[in-house]
Amino acid sequence: MAGKSGKAPHRKTSKTGGGGVPEGPPKIVADGWEFDLGGGMGIMPRFDGAERKKPARGAQRQVPVEVVVQRAVERLELPQPVIRTSPDEDLVQVVHVPTWMWVDRSAWGPVSVSAAVDGVEVTATAKPWKTVWSMGDGRTVICLGPGTPYSAAHSPKASSPDCGYTYRRASLSAPGGSYTVSVQVTWDVEWHGAGQTGVVPGLVITAERPLVVDEVQAVVTG
Repeated sequence: MAGKSGKAPHRKTSKTGGGGVPEGPPKIVADGWEFDLGGGMGIMPRFDGAERKKPARGAQRQVPVEVVVQRAVERLELPQPVIRTSPDEDLVQVVHVPTWMWVDRSAWGPVSVSAAVDGVEVTATAKPWKTVWSMGDGRTVICLGPGTPYSAAHSPKASSPDCGYTYRRASLSAPGGSYTVSVQVTWDVEWHGAGQTGVVPGLVITAERPLVVDEVQAVVTG
């Protein structure tokens, strides 16, 4: 059964429109040109080849497609990840027994949005692809995907096939008697519009919760 969440999940940063924000300014790559986002300077082109041709005098200026891409990225509403574990996240994890971790499937899937400025329209689709787990004891686990939910088809002693961790020490000495476990979900945004395509990589959404880890004491009878 799904457990209750601990601390509320949060984004690395927030922008108007509620979209996820990368760690540091992301870059838009389009048609061989690279553009920085953020930094308070808007979009600044960097040239690797010949300069763009200047528009003819009197010609109407068209809004750069990169500006519309930025608008679309800001409109993305990426779901907050929900941490799941086995043993259940509301129960005690056991030292030297594998813990399975995964992100609830309701928070894992493509998210699309469109934006238009002065007749230039762009559609952006964000897709999650990586989770980075901080286990609270100083160790980190990187999983390429959401992780596999545990089921009764597996042995309780079995390790997760793609996203698991085995604690080596209890959390009794940690603040509050529990480890603070966090997960960062990385999203890449593919976009197309105005005859161009590109990618904005590295949007990160984060969640965390406490996790209690204890040792199983052997009972000797005689």
